[in-house]
Amino acid sequence: MVRQRIAIVYHTGYGHTGRQAEAVGAGVEQIDGVEAMLLSVDKVERHWDDLHACEAIIFGSPTYMGAVSAPFKAFQEKTSSAVLSKGFLWKDKIAAGFTTSGSRSGDKLSTLIQLAIFAAQHGMHWVGLDLPPANCSSTGSEADMNRLGFWLGAGAQANVDEGPDTAPPEADLATARYLGRRVALTTLQFVRGRQIMAAPSQYALAPQ
Repeated sequence: MVRQRIAIVYHTGYGHTGRQAEAVGAGVEQIDGVEAMLLSVDKVERHWDDLHACEAIIFGSPTYMGAVSAPFKAFQEKTSSAVLSKGFLWKDKIAAGFTTSGSRSGDKLSTLIQLAIFAAQHGMHWVGLDLPPANCSSTGSEADMNRLGFWLGAGAQANVDEGPDTAPPEADLATARYLGRRVALTTLQFVRGRQIMAAPSQYALAPQ
C-alpha cells in the first residue's frame, strides 16, 4: 500500500513549538498508511517539491505578540512565488495548525486564525480540533486534552522559565498527537474518496 505523506512545517524559537511539532508528527505516524515529514521553515527552500507532493500540510508557529513568528511569516510570503504563482499547487490539500505561547491564552487564537486564512488562500481544506473544552469544571484536570479550550487547532502553553525538556506539559503534547491522528485519518478519507471518484463507475450506462 502506498503511504501518504503529511508534512509538518513549523518554526520554533526556544524549542517548545518544536516539541509540539514532534508530537503532531508522532500522532500522524500512529495511523497505518501515513507517514510524517517534519520540516522547519529554515529548510523549506530545499523541499518545495516534497511539499507539493504531500497530501496534507500541518502548519505550526509560536505565538509572538499575538501573531506567527517572523521566520514563519517569511515562509508564508515565499509561498506566493513558490506555490501560488506556479499554479495553485496546494489546492485541495488537507491543512491544520498548532501554536505555543507562554501564557494560557497568549492570543493563540489570533495565530490559528492566521494559519487558517493562509491555508484558505492556497485553496486547502482546514481540519479543526474535534475535542470538547476540558479543565473547565470542578471535575476537570490539568491532565485533560484540550485543557486550554481551542477548536481551530492545537494550542499549547509553555512556562517561559522552562526549557523544551519539560514544557509544554504532557496534556498539550497529547492534544498535539490527537491533532496529528485526526489529520492523518481525514487525509486518508480524502485520498480514498478521490480514488473512488476517479474510478470507472459500476453504474455507468452500457453502450446501446
